[in-house]
Order: sequence, then structure tokens, then C-alpha cells
Amino acid sequence: MHSVVAPLALVVAALNAGVAVLGLTHLADRAFWPLLRAGQVGAAALAAVAGIAAVTGEGPGDNLFWLYALLPIAVGLVGEQLRLASAETVLEARDLADAQAMRTLPEAEQRAIVVAILRRETTVMACAAGVVAFLALRAAMTW
Repeated sequence: MHSVVAPLALVVAALNAGVAVLGLTHLADRAFWPLLRAGQVGAAALAAVAGIAAVTGEGPGDNLFWLYALLPIAVGLVGEQLRLASAETVLEARDLADAQAMRTLPEAEQRAIVVAILRRETTVMACAAGVVAFLALRAAMTW
């Protein structure tokens, strides 16, 4: 188990770094969201594998590892909460009470609002993936 944790952390770091670059360069297409979810699953798997290693007595040499291995879960949860607030933020910036109010606007303006919401959601989650990538890299270095 000991030999699996550091390489897994590097895979999680690389996957999340790729997701961050994809999202922040606005090259995001349909692949962004599945890759983001794969990165989140990878972060959870890293925490689980590290936990199993600790239970079997093969824990890390550095206790700081646990911060780097478990914090990505919290970062993912905070990112999801900020993502959920994205639509509300964009609508409020345009003085719209809710999505129903948007339906009164011309179709082109509705489309622009939807694009703005998606861009904001993608940016928020790409930033979260970047933080997870950094933390996973540090986890690999402290194992």
C-alpha cells in the first residue's frame, strides 16, 4: 500500500492540473465536467487509500501529509458551493430576481447570461481543481 500513495497523489495532481488549465483557458468543452469529476474522485480515492495505509500501519512519515491529503475534499465542497452561487451572482449583477425573470429578455440576451453563468461556474471549479492539484503534489512530496 505504501508504494501506491505517492504515485496516486501525482496522478491526482496531474489530472487536476489539466482540468484547471482546461477550465481557466476557456478551452473547456464537454470534456471539462467529466474530467473535473474524475479529478474529484481521484482526490477522494487518494484520501481513502492513504487512510487504509494508515490503518494498516503504513502511514506517512510526515503528519503534514494528512492536511494535504484531506484538504482537497474540503476544497471540492467549497468549490461546489461557490459554483452553485454562480447563477445567482450573475443574475443579481443584471438586476434579475431569478431565472424566471430572465425569460422576459430577448433570446440573445438570455443566451449571453447562460454563457456568463457557465463561464463563472467553470472558472470557480477550475480554480478549485488547481488548488487540489497543488495539495496532491504536496501530499506526494510529504508521504
